[in-house]
Amino acid sequence: MTNKIGFIGLGNMGGAAARNIQRAGFDLTVYDLRKEAASKLLAHGAHWANSPAEVINQVDIVVTMVFGPKQVAQVLQGEDGLLAGRCAGKLWIDLTTNSPMAMRELVVFFEQAGGMVVDAPVTGSVDSAIRGDMIMFVGGSEAAVTLAQPVLQAMGEIRRVGQYGNGYVAKLVNNQLWKIHAAAIGEAMVMAKLAGLEPDVWWAAMKGGAADSFVMQHDVPSIFAGHYDPSFRLALCLKDLGLIDELIQHTGVRSELTQATYARFREAAARYGDHAGEMTVCKLIEDDAGVALRVAGDWVPPWEVKHPGD
Repeated sequence: MTNKIGFIGLGNMGGAAARNIQRAGFDLTVYDLRKEAASKLLAHGAHWANSPAEVINQVDIVVTMVFGPKQVAQVLQGEDGLLAGRCAGKLWIDLTTNSPMAMRELVVFFEQAGGMVVDAPVTGSVDSAIRGDMIMFVGGSEAAVTLAQPVLQAMGEIRRVGQYGNGYVAKLVNNQLWKIHAAAIGEAMVMAKLAGLEPDVWWAAMKGGAADSFVMQHDVPSIFAGHYDPSFRLALCLKDLGLIDELIQHTGVRSELTQATYARFREAAARYGDHAGEMTVCKLIEDDAGVALRVAGDWVPPWEVKHPGD
């Protein structure tokens, strides 16, 4: 059942995840709006399809990883979308950061066409996608998750979170905390420097203590290097924060910290453009204070990390 896999959406994360499925020995068929995004996969033997419908007609399991809810809906319901193909008996795994409310309604159409669904949005960065150790928040029925397991394991670590849609919830609250940490780190780093504590000394002192986080460990070097990690753009941050805000409104929870963070990211996009790297939310604080947080070192950009098998 699981030998033929389709992958739709070959951006920085999706292309790397698809390559790991290919490395695991699956027969891979791919589709993206830009055929050039598939060049490496095609060179290693993947098959090209001209539409999502063509993908699902050729495979047993289809994986999607696109920008957001509108793009997922288009992949499913658009002209030559998945629903225009043969969905009966097929499994759909969505890795996209998405709206749990919208997707719980949308997947009914795929299920009515005879398919099964799993949501498995990912956390980490492009380097974890390249290495094949990204974490996936996996929701769905036991039968669907069991069927998806070999493909998911080819891409990274499964963290089971219950029913379909819970994966999206887990991803959004994960990113809620991530973005609050990212915005706060800029303030802390600049304050420390102005008070006499150099950024490299500050970083070494903070790691492993109460202030530690994935952002501290993984993302601070992109500030030191001055590129602010353009592999994850502010446009994606704002899309995620919009989905987080939608979930906040749905649940009615207080959200002052999240709203302040959302405003800070909007400010960064207004000043530097929405294609600027995610950590330019910290560059705002640097520039306003008139300081630079550059630290000399061999800071390997996340997108240049190599797979262990390369």
